[in-house]
Amino acid sequence: MLSYIKLLLIIIHSLICSVFALIFSLDRSYNLYMWLSKVFSKGILLIAGVKLKVTGLENFDSKAIYIFASNHASQFDIPVLQYVIPNRFSIVFKKELAKIPVFGWQLKTGPYIMIDRNNAENALKSIEEAKMKMTYKNVSALIFPEGTRSLTGEVQQFKRGAFYLASKVGYPVVPVTVIGSDKLLPKGKFTIKSGTIKVHFDKPVPADNIKTRADELALMETVRDTIIKNLESNK
Repeated sequence: MLSYIKLLLIIIHSLICSVFALIFSLDRSYNLYMWLSKVFSKGILLIAGVKLKVTGLENFDSKAIYIFASNHASQFDIPVLQYVIPNRFSIVFKKELAKIPVFGWQLKTGPYIMIDRNNAENALKSIEEAKMKMTYKNVSALIFPEGTRSLTGEVQQFKRGAFYLASKVGYPVVPVTVIGSDKLLPKGKFTIKSGTIKVHFDKPVPADNIKTRADELALMETVRDTIIKNLESNK
């Protein structure tokens, strides 16, 4: 029963924040929107009873631009990362989420980047949009290279898009490991458990000298291997 009460409160909190996000998205500096994302995320974590343990913040500059590449095993991952990443950043999200009333609308009108995974031409346009926002709006990008949440908590194969973006913008990639979120809210479940989620930021991996597809794939494997090692060391 407590879990369903938490779920109801999270839905109400998300709806209220989404309405304000729609209004705040009119400010094209996105300052209000990004402030609200912290409020939204903190509220989710408080309602759910989730505590955070964050390490590795000293590995990167909070005022610089990066591509943050994270594993993805739970709905908690987004609010957790929205709350703990100190940089201004935009999330790359799948087009289907934009269809959700209010919540999806504010994603589409805000600073985030929508990608159509079923249309290669539109996906390339999304990458160009990401490049423009990162450069001219001074924002980093948060990407989940697996493309969807893992059912088992284990890291799935990465998709190339995040690293193609890295090759185009030249900003370093920060491997981000989220540990324990799948235990509190696994994919396909609605039972919300309280507990601690760990987040570790590794040192940025340079991406300013990527010339070929092979270079992109090598960067992708480096980031994936780093995240897997972090997960295995925390078992």
